[in-house]
Amino acid sequence: MSEPANCVIMGAAGRDFHDFLRFFRSRPAFRVRAFTATQIPFIECRAFPHELAGPWYDADIPIHAEEELAALIDRYDIDWVFLSYSDLSHEDVMHKASLVQSLGANFALLGPRATELRASRPVIAVVASRTGAGKSPVSQWIAKRLRAAGHRVGVIRHPMPYGDLAAQTVQRFAHADDLMRHACTIEEREEYAPYLDAGLTVFAGLDYQQVLAAAEAESDVILWDGGNNDSPFVRADLLICVLDALRPGHEMRYYPGESNLRRADVVIINKVGTAARADIERMRGNVTQVNPQAEVLEADLAIDVERPATIGGRSVLVVEDGPTLTHGGMSHGAGLIAARRHGAAALIDPRPFAVGTIADTLAACPHLQQVLPALGYSPPQLADLAATINAAHADLIVDASPCDLGRLIRLTTPTVRVRYRFEQTEGVALGTLIDGALARWTPDPDTARDG
Repeated sequence: MSEPANCVIMGAAGRDFHDFLRFFRSRPAFRVRAFTATQIPFIECRAFPHELAGPWYDADIPIHAEEELAALIDRYDIDWVFLSYSDLSHEDVMHKASLVQSLGANFALLGPRATELRASRPVIAVVASRTGAGKSPVSQWIAKRLRAAGHRVGVIRHPMPYGDLAAQTVQRFAHADDLMRHACTIEEREEYAPYLDAGLTVFAGLDYQQVLAAAEAESDVILWDGGNNDSPFVRADLLICVLDALRPGHEMRYYPGESNLRRADVVIINKVGTAARADIERMRGNVTQVNPQAEVLEADLAIDVERPATIGGRSVLVVEDGPTLTHGGMSHGAGLIAARRHGAAALIDPRPFAVGTIADTLAACPHLQQVLPALGYSPPQLADLAATINAAHADLIVDASPCDLGRLIRLTTPTVRVRYRFEQTEGVALGTLIDGALARWTPDPDTARDG
């Protein structure tokens, strides 16, 4: 019997673990020697538990920073490197492939047939072209509409296992107390809290075969709310891809966003209210070129501000959704728009007041000058965020992070919250498309989820 092929999985604490459990765990011809990690701070100094890895592993699988990839290929005599994370430009993907191949190894991407689970319930999946395109407002709108129609909705969220992997196999969030019980980071709270506030249940974790089974046990319809611009872990009966009208052309230049666009049943061009019509038409042309069968809708994010009159004439510090600004690359979000719209006298640059890991992030993101990303991947980083905000001595904090910072850190400055919601502006009603997909659904005879 030949020796198994030595592999490294390049990831960011999400799809990498799913790909391992779905594809590699049951295939002894491949032996994963290490994971690499990037994008998310503080996640590389861990190991994947051998108890979850299957019978071919008698020791934990180490996780290293992606910067160590070349050394790992040499150390473990690696045959294959698999890329398993999202929101990379096509050029960046090929730079990584070129590095791997220059060192003699093979470079590969796993596709949907190898990684998607099959559900015994109808599945609606929301994905995107880029991080920060507005998936979550669309997903939340769908969830509320389904529940109003009498469906039991199981929301499955893209994974964010940033803590103890063995303890995060399956997570169920139904109440605010669950966020504390699972020691959720700011990033997790930003995704889960809006559903919980609406009385909905969210499922997430590490092993998505088990996560899916838990959601199916108490749901009529599964709603996949994707992360970054990743593709869904569960095969969709209706695949909805959200494009960002403020980043025209990105839908054709980022991985796996372009794959999402090409596969989508419905394409939503979002944020049209602040985009140039020429850019919107350019995006429509791209959709027609690669996916002419897709139903194309247009939408905007309506911004709701509590006590908007308090912003006028004030010096404000704007805090925005973290991932949208960092690896999503946006220069601002709804908070900055709200501050300008309601007459803020000045926008405080957070950089002179930033400390610790927040200062490091702002130094690495020079495009951020008038906004502060809400980052809290660990308690020390949360403390750095609080210290940065309080040191700015603003008249007012405009908090556009979905998690409500006041619940997590002690702020010495009054705060106004900003929320945003999905509003369709053009095309066949999204609700009609969803109703049609549910009406057409029939159980798949192959829903025994292999693997």
